[in-house]
Amino acid sequence: MDFSLTEEQEMFRGHIRKMLDKFGGTQIAREMIDDNPQSLKKVYTTLAELGCSGINIPEEYGGMDLEALDLVPTFEEMGRSLVPGLFMETSALAVPTLKKYATEEQKQHNLPAIASGEKWISFAALEPFNDFSPAGIHCTLVQQDGQYVLNGTKTLVPEAELADAFLVLVRTNEEDQEDGLSLVLIDQTEDMKIEKQSSFDESKHVSKVEFQNFIIEENQIIGELDKGWTQLQEGLLYFNAALSSYIVGAMEQVVQMANEYAKIREQFGQAIGRFQAIKHSIVNMKVNLEIARSLSHYANWVVDTDESDREATVYSARTYATEKFIEVSAHNIQIHGGIGFTEEIDCHLYVKRARYYDQYVGSTPFYQEKVVASLGW
Repeated sequence: MDFSLTEEQEMFRGHIRKMLDKFGGTQIAREMIDDNPQSLKKVYTTLAELGCSGINIPEEYGGMDLEALDLVPTFEEMGRSLVPGLFMETSALAVPTLKKYATEEQKQHNLPAIASGEKWISFAALEPFNDFSPAGIHCTLVQQDGQYVLNGTKTLVPEAELADAFLVLVRTNEEDQEDGLSLVLIDQTEDMKIEKQSSFDESKHVSKVEFQNFIIEENQIIGELDKGWTQLQEGLLYFNAALSSYIVGAMEQVVQMANEYAKIREQFGQAIGRFQAIKHSIVNMKVNLEIARSLSHYANWVVDTDESDREATVYSARTYATEKFIEVSAHNIQIHGGIGFTEEIDCHLYVKRARYYDQYVGSTPFYQEKVVASLGW
């Protein structure tokens, strides 16, 4: 089976790479560390002008009505430059969820704005001192006098300051601990209390969002009430397939950095790339990259099908990519030696992003268990 991208997709990749290189590649991430999102906003505007934000949105809502596989060049190039922000949460989590479960009114309200790059959606699930599981969701949505009242705190919400709306996982049934959850989409308002938190990866901002007697309308509930966890699993298949593509792009840049440095750094009168230990290390990094790429491409193809190995494929791609991203970024530091630990060189940016995604929207062991369960073992 041929997993390579088409000629048109590779040409599109070239346009995105050229655009991101003009913005300085990882300079966008470095500016986010300094709390300066101006370049990031310009990048997102340009991505929307290129049509990236509408790739998987139906034509009747202003999109191109293409498949998840068509988003791969965009995600891989964004990963190569470590572009932060909410593109992945919006295009690979919110859009598939809205397409499958939202009402026509909700689609009309959200999808055209997303396609034009006017609306970016963050995801709020985690809560203080709880894990990413149904039992860990205590933020409540209760019906009172014909209204829905939301109370609770969400933590580690990505890029809350850039979000136009939040896809929030809430508890709507206290008796059903296995599910009893619902998804709600809330536009950002001044009534929300947003407090920035510390992040291991300073280029990825996270915040705590508090809801106190926050009133929402019934038409903000996405899909069937009390079935939010089941609906979220469908969205997470698309998200994890996209995340594996983003990581592949980042790994490719890491391997390229290690290879180029091994050619110019000399030791004992010759380039370190001539030593067997360095050669073997770079070859192993390249093998890991190509395996992750194959798994990622297949995951992004299979997620739009009814194949029986759909879940196992996506979760395998996610877990393999996150584990190997950590491994290759650590080897890159070793090859660079002492200079690899400095702020001036990009090596540390990739290490931190690898560790960030290792625990993002479910940990690697969490998804390894899902692989096992989906295979019936």
